[in-house]
Amino acid sequence: MKQFSNLFLVSLLSGATTLGAYKLLFDNDGYFSNDKKTLTTLASDTYTKRVGLSSELLDFTEAADKTIHTVVHVKNVSYQKVNDPILEFFYGYRGGGQPQEQVGTGSGVIISEDGYIVTNNHVVKDASEIEITLNNKKSYKAKLIGTDSKMDIALLKIDADEKLPYSSFGNSDDVKVGEWVLAVGNPYNLNSTVTAGIISAKARNLGTDGIQSFIQTDAAVNPGNSGGALVNTRGDLIGINTMITSMTGSYVGYSFAVPSNIARKIIEDIMEYGNVQRGILGVEGGELNAKASKELGIKQTEGFYINNVRKNTGADKSGLKKGDIIVKIDNQNITSFADLTGYINTKRPNDKVAVTIIREGNSQTIPVTLSKNELFNTEFKGIELENISAADKKKFRVDYGVKIKSINNENLSQYSEELNGNIILSIDNVKIKDIETASKLLNNKDERQSVRIEMINKNGEIIRIII
Repeated sequence: MKQFSNLFLVSLLSGATTLGAYKLLFDNDGYFSNDKKTLTTLASDTYTKRVGLSSELLDFTEAADKTIHTVVHVKNVSYQKVNDPILEFFYGYRGGGQPQEQVGTGSGVIISEDGYIVTNNHVVKDASEIEITLNNKKSYKAKLIGTDSKMDIALLKIDADEKLPYSSFGNSDDVKVGEWVLAVGNPYNLNSTVTAGIISAKARNLGTDGIQSFIQTDAAVNPGNSGGALVNTRGDLIGINTMITSMTGSYVGYSFAVPSNIARKIIEDIMEYGNVQRGILGVEGGELNAKASKELGIKQTEGFYINNVRKNTGADKSGLKKGDIIVKIDNQNITSFADLTGYINTKRPNDKVAVTIIREGNSQTIPVTLSKNELFNTEFKGIELENISAADKKKFRVDYGVKIKSINNENLSQYSEELNGNIILSIDNVKIKDIETASKLLNNKDERQSVRIEMINKNGEIIRIII
């Protein structure tokens, strides 16, 4: 009995002590008190903040409804000869294959009420026929207006019997990491599919030959979404869904889109000039990080370090030089190579930009007039080359190659009339897609080395020469 009394007393004292401490702590700090107004105010503030962050209360219906009517299904029909494996195995015979229909599908976005549509170049590549199906199930044959294989953008046109709903371009430079977005397209031929996610990263460099400044999202994108719309919660077009990174071929959490500012500039160029106008700054170098900065002996760890300035470019004429660190162009902060290329890809030759640099520890802003991309015009062994135009592609029935613009080599001057205007298809058996491909190949060759060139002459004949 005595033991029970002691236990009861200890329990009573412990409870009183705990209650006293609880009352002292919360009364003194003011978190809780007998004043009901204080309690109500604090609870209301906390609740309001949580509502602002709740994804469950976000409404995507308006943006989705605005967008699904502007996203179309793209059907690409091509014909490819398929050889008979038996004839090939026994007789080595490769000719005479029967053309077989190949069908590919993807998405596109209507960008004008009169039927202009933007999609990915890879969605319509090598197409013999392109068919567009609208969200209202109407179908139309589409005409290919122009493409930019490097940036994976293509422009189509349909002649509809009505004014079409269309998406308006937003400013992709203004999107922020963490911002909600919708991906709209036709994955696996499931029309008008809408998925939601956030901007996971901006200016993502995937090491591709063309665009090096993707928008990364975690909105689900699968095969068939290519060419579809990436929109913000207002329904503004901020990107063209292009690719996914996956070991399986299906979505695993990473999808990428061409920023709308780049896509819009490409489309405007195609419509106005017939091809893409690319301006260049005229610098070579690399982005900074802790390791690179240590090797260079500098403190700055962000920005683009200029290692070389190309002669006669805007950068050269404006006074930029080796050792300068570009940290901003106009109002765009430059922390990586992708930032630099992404912004410059929205500009044209002769556009003026304000380049902010760090030189010997001091910041200064230098105006630079962008030059024409010199990779559109290169010279080797006295032969000046340029990219082929849309008219050249149509005339020679090719979708790649470079054109001989002029002959400045005295030893070849007698052949200038014969060679000028020809389309080079390969050099030393390497397929020459464009001037950039040719430039990279020829820069690694000595002027004294001979090269084997395959080309189409002005009569459409394939000829091969050694220079």
